[in-house]
Amino acid sequence: MELQELKAILEGLLFVAGEQGLTLKQVSEIIEIEEAAARELLGALQQELVDQKRGIRLVEMAGSYQLVTNSEHASYFQRLVESPSTTSLSQAALETLAIIAYNQPITRTEIEEIRGVKTEKPLQTLTAKLLIKEVGRAEGTGRAILYGTTKEFLQHFGLNNIKDLPKLPQENELQEEDAEADLFFEKFNKTIDNA
Repeated sequence: MELQELKAILEGLLFVAGEQGLTLKQVSEIIEIEEAAARELLGALQQELVDQKRGIRLVEMAGSYQLVTNSEHASYFQRLVESPSTTSLSQAALETLAIIAYNQPITRTEIEEIRGVKTEKPLQTLTAKLLIKEVGRAEGTGRAILYGTTKEFLQHFGLNNIKDLPKLPQENELQEEDAEADLFFEKFNKTIDNA
């Protein structure tokens, strides 16, 4: 395999590893090269990121290599963090959020059964906006991720806890139907008692 392809593979691996990063030994084992070659490969990628004035850097911290943002661009990152979020949620994200809020904990498959469409992208959006999180794993085969709402969700919607969610229209209708049915049976029972 040529050097450029190895660097591309390494960059992808480091991106997937995220904040945990990868040790020299992990890089060596995953790419199936000697540790000395892995060290050279890491150095080559590190230098390439600097030479090309890229927005990320490769650093070694606590024995692991990881990708980090270029510190020269810190003022821009600060502006991003401080700017109010102007993007609103899509209809798909709002639907997915409502399903999770009213049915949590719930798996992606269960959400998709309710919505009738895939929900991978809305789940990513809601997770990125810290409105939902993984709250556990379902029992059974595959142990699917269970999703639930977060403290940020409650704060965003001005709720003290999840029980403060407004009742769904069908819940109100069902309660009214139950009340009407109870009145009917009370009247029916009184008629029978008087007979």
